[in-house]
Amino acid sequence: MEKNILREIFFDKHQHWEAFKKKHGAKIRPIVIKEVEKFRDCGDIKKGFKLFVCEGCHDVRKVPYRCKGRFCTTCSVGESEEWSRLLTEDVLQVNHRHVIFTIDEGLRDVFLLHRHLLKDLMDAASKLVMGFFQKKAKVTPGIISGLHTFGSRVNFNPHVHMLVTMGGLTEKGEWKAYDFLPFTMLRKQWQTVVLKLIRKGISEEEKKRIQPRLQQAFTNNGEGFYVYAPKQKGKVKEQLRYIGRYIRRPAIGINRIEAYDGQFVIFKYKDKTDGKEKTETVSVEEFISRLIRHIPDEQFKTIRHYGMYSRRTKKLCRKVLSAWQRKARRWIVKVKKVLRRQTWRERIIASGQKDPLVCPKCECYYEYKGEVCLEDGKLEIKVALCRTTRAYLERVMNDLTGIQTPQKRKEKEEKCKSKPVQETERQLCLFSVS
Repeated sequence: MEKNILREIFFDKHQHWEAFKKKHGAKIRPIVIKEVEKFRDCGDIKKGFKLFVCEGCHDVRKVPYRCKGRFCTTCSVGESEEWSRLLTEDVLQVNHRHVIFTIDEGLRDVFLLHRHLLKDLMDAASKLVMGFFQKKAKVTPGIISGLHTFGSRVNFNPHVHMLVTMGGLTEKGEWKAYDFLPFTMLRKQWQTVVLKLIRKGISEEEKKRIQPRLQQAFTNNGEGFYVYAPKQKGKVKEQLRYIGRYIRRPAIGINRIEAYDGQFVIFKYKDKTDGKEKTETVSVEEFISRLIRHIPDEQFKTIRHYGMYSRRTKKLCRKVLSAWQRKARRWIVKVKKVLRRQTWRERIIASGQKDPLVCPKCECYYEYKGEVCLEDGKLEIKVALCRTTRAYLERVMNDLTGIQTPQKRKEKEEKCKSKPVQETERQLCLFSVS
């Protein structure tokens, strides 16, 4: 298993995660425990693997399963890349804007305590943009919205990133471009929307308690809450790929963690006030506390689609635009094709690395032989293409689980030694080519 400093921080000999659970157990959401422990087991061969054998030199390779969890840095980066790749093939080939809606710093804890408001925050931001396009340009745009709950210091800072088409579908079924966003107006409207959203989504008692905070947020932001939407430069496909990765990115990348000494973590971040790169040192407990806040609730969708990209109307909109573009001879809808996710092998090759199924020793291909998976906490053989493979997998499972006693292992070793060398080699060769 490759070294992962984040896994080391949580699960090394100091057992910081177990200590954190023991201290804050009642306050930790069940989904947090589930996702963190999935991350702990990610890439662990004891939790299941696929078996490959080189057809040339008979080298054996065991590829462990990945957790595909929301907290895992390895899996989330891969998922982000794959999602952005599929996005570039699926959206309209028109200019898009990357629009960011933020809130006042004093209101962040309100959303931390009332996490159900996060969906309303995403819906409200999209409704605001949709309403502007429908009123001013008389079109329905396409919007893909992504929620970030983290700031550069891994603090809780909920804000909405949106990918918005610069134009939309008219009532006549035609495409109309419109590349203007009134920041001054949007900022004031966004401020009003957020404050109303909070008042509507909490109890009367809680409303009275945080009223001074709401008033302060209104007073401190005379121009409204910050809204940012720079014009994108470059080719459409490249800008979509970049924005897609940004919308889906994890809370912190491994490359940002600079040091860990068993008690403290040092990570770097970009200070938004002066644009300089800085470092921050926090205790492991504080670091864990900051990170797990960004694990979304069970079944919560951090990516949502609106307007022309809404799942309910997307198919119809594409059909209407396809008919229009044949008349206008302007191609903004790609030819329909089946989009599929890349395999782990295809992802590795696409990233510029060597084919993982080519043997580094003899450059022949590895052949799939079978796999072992975890069922009800116990390793079970899921696939075995021949009896020899099954026998080998059973031996590996015994070694991994420690079922075989030292006495039996010793007896087996002595038995193997008593066999002729040629017979042992013949069995290994038979296994490799079966």
